[in-house]
Amino acid sequence: MTQLKIEASTALCQLQDAGRFGVRHLGVTQGGALDWVAMNWANWLLGNPLGAPVIEVALGGFSVVAEHDCVLALAGADLDARVDDQPLAPWRSFALAKGQRLTLRQPKQGVRAYLAAPGGFQAETVLGSCATVVREALGGIDGRGEALGKGQGLTFVGLSPALREVPGALRPVYSAKPVLDLVMGAQIGDFSGMSLFEAFNSDWTLDSRADRMGIRLLGPQLVYQGAPMISEGIPLGAVQVPPDGQPIVLLNDRQTIGGYPRLGALTPLALAQLAQCMPGAGVRFRAVVQEEAWREQQGYLNRWR
Repeated sequence: MTQLKIEASTALCQLQDAGRFGVRHLGVTQGGALDWVAMNWANWLLGNPLGAPVIEVALGGFSVVAEHDCVLALAGADLDARVDDQPLAPWRSFALAKGQRLTLRQPKQGVRAYLAAPGGFQAETVLGSCATVVREALGGIDGRGEALGKGQGLTFVGLSPALREVPGALRPVYSAKPVLDLVMGAQIGDFSGMSLFEAFNSDWTLDSRADRMGIRLLGPQLVYQGAPMISEGIPLGAVQVPPDGQPIVLLNDRQTIGGYPRLGALTPLALAQLAQCMPGAGVRFRAVVQEEAWREQQGYLNRWR
């Protein structure tokens, strides 16, 4: 039974979950929510499994009307959300009565908001996930990898829980120039000494050439001095450096293999921060070792245990 009817949407409004795993050997990418932290909080507000299907709305332009009374949750970017004409702040669950309209208009802070429903939105799973990957025509409501469109219905069957908010002290802060932790990779010693200094001591600007596959960064030219590489597996958050010396951070919809040298890979928490940065924003890198990144990740995951 349809619970919500979509009145407005864009190509950047997609059904996502935790992602598609165990299939990269087939050339199938991961997909999933770019800001996994905000997705987890949206699901936590409703008592859902943390990776349950949600709606990822980038930059706004999304509107639904309730066909039945329901409780939903919103986390992540402040996209000037309104219930009818009343402002709705993120990081909370809220009631939507039959006939009421939820609209996410435009960014006030951050880029991506996550809308959750009790039990998660229902959709056909493909290779164990409903995560939308448009390039591979996988996931989404009908399993064909299409973004959400006007006139479609959204269904869910979970029970409506009591309303609650994410405690203020636990809400992520979307800073103007985040410092992104980068786990150093195998090729880092093959960059020139000046390149390594500039990589971690310079501001990088997010290029407009960005999508769910990757984000190009603009800044000093990095010089790789090592031997040509054979293509190898690409992890989430890999920071590749093509011949022009401008790094590319690879995201959830990345290719599965690549042959460019890498500085390393951003930590999962750094990727969540990056997902909320607009083109033109500045970022900096901070070098960390794997053990430090692991401890920080496990400490953060304890917030939901």
